[in-house]
Amino acid sequence: YTFQQIAYLVDVYHGKIRDHDFLNYCLFVTFFPRLMQGPIVYYDEIMPQFAQKEIFRFNPRMVAAGITIFFFGLFKKVVIADGLAVYATPVFEAARHQYVLSFLEAWQGALAYTLQIYFDFSGYSDMAIGLAYLFGIRIPLNFNSPYKSLSVIDFWRRWHMSLSRFLRDYLYIPMGGNRKGEARRFANLMMTMLLGGLWHGAAWTFVLWGGLHGVFLVINHGWIKIRQRLGFQASGGWFGRLFAGTLTFLAVTVAWVFFRADSVSSALRILNGFALPEKYLGKFGPLAAQLKLWGIDFQAMHYFEGSNEVIYIAIALLIVWLAPNVQQMMDLCAPYLNILGKEKKLPAPPAWLIWRPSLRWAMVLILCAVASVLSLSRASEFLYFQF
Repeated sequence: YTFQQIAYLVDVYHGKIRDHDFLNYCLFVTFFPRLMQGPIVYYDEIMPQFAQKEIFRFNPRMVAAGITIFFFGLFKKVVIADGLAVYATPVFEAARHQYVLSFLEAWQGALAYTLQIYFDFSGYSDMAIGLAYLFGIRIPLNFNSPYKSLSVIDFWRRWHMSLSRFLRDYLYIPMGGNRKGEARRFANLMMTMLLGGLWHGAAWTFVLWGGLHGVFLVINHGWIKIRQRLGFQASGGWFGRLFAGTLTFLAVTVAWVFFRADSVSSALRILNGFALPEKYLGKFGPLAAQLKLWGIDFQAMHYFEGSNEVIYIAIALLIVWLAPNVQQMMDLCAPYLNILGKEKKLPAPPAWLIWRPSLRWAMVLILCAVASVLSLSRASEFLYFQF
């Protein structure tokens, strides 16, 4: 909401918006499907749609598609994201209370939160797109399978795409963008990401989250430059893609630990568990007592229970890595605005996964709706409501 007002004021100042009708402005700022968490919509891409007569005609196919997208988003939020929360929250709470986390516990919490925030936020964005489409309005696509990215540059073209566009248009480019040499470009990237992190909250954890992504982007752009100068072509084979995708996902996961943790020390406690399963040092027997006197603490949360966590997180990982996203399945009706222009169009899914008004898809929708309604009793607020 705040970013939309900033964009509107800047565009009015620069003369990009010449329509100053107060009622139109009120409609722009109160259009409820994307009021709280986005996607971030610009005035000149949504207001012309309200002037089209077609949106005032009942379109059953559009209504069916909008309802489908809405319930897919609700399912992602209350069934998948809130289901993952029960595996993420105890780990971060244990870190906050200074427990020593084992290898499995640390990875469980980090992976669960990495998946939770995606399904939570993308679920909300799908619900917003679906609600807007019920009224015949297309708003920007906000997520495009970001965890399938092969680089951090690609990740930010797929994650919270409307925020990436805002930071590019109203922060990065006004600071000079890439027009004043590589050093200035990298400095602008770092400043943009640091300010983007600080916007989420006045805490060092958010600053470090933004700073990490800034460093990742600088390294990514620098590596591309080095490759070009050496004439080195990146491997397009399966191993190269697997390595790049895994490295990107791990980098993003590490950054999410700082984003979720209540303090830097809590985040470092979790990252320490990534590589050093300290809990098992207790197996040292009498030597453990001496190590404890030297300041090595052996208490642990003992939360990891085994198969349930592994199965749930593994299924969620398979969904984000292998399954088509909602936009791919709904591509025939194009219910969203394509805003960045540079993102790669993902391949079309098999024909049986492409949505069409049919009895089969109606049954899928009913199952998603019933599962979502039954899960509402445990539902929590959307994660991004606090920002």
